[in-house]
Amino acid sequence: MLSTFLVIGAVLVGLLLLLVVIVTLSARPATRAQAAAVPPRTWVNDAGRAHPDAWSPMTSTTTNEMRAIS
Repeated sequence: MLSTFLVIGAVLVGLLLLLVVIVTLSARPATRAQAAAVPPRTWVNDAGRAHPDAWSPMTSTTTNEMRAIS
């Protein structure tokens, strides 16, 4: 019976430590400040066109935009 309590206690302590590690890592502040003048890169910058509107008619998009995996 004592060994059962020890195992349950060890599991609870392990879960508590895991929770502390998760909270500590998620609450970490940013390591460096972002430059205000430079906007972050998005897929719009990479694609070179605006986000498609859901209500606009379909464009003649071809499948050559999807790169082949080699």
